Amino acid sequence: MPETKAARERAAAVRTARGLEQVWENRKTLVKKEMEAESAANDAKTARLRALRLEREAQEAEAARNAPPAEPKARKRKL
Repeated sequence: MPETKAARERAAAVRTARGLEQVWENRKTLVKKEMEAESAANDAKTARLRALRLEREAQEAEAARNAPPAEPKARKRKL
């Protein structure tokens, strides 16, 4: 029995709807993966920068402990 035009159009609409839904799901999955990758990169960068900052602060503290005490500044007399 040949399909009617209405039946073909209905089938095409269903295929199109399923196709669009699949495209939407694929895009959503891709965006989630990209966001996770970006988040992981930011976390790694933050950890690296934090380690560098802590190392620099430790070096500065060590230098401050080993530095001779600063001489007091001479006061100027007001006339």
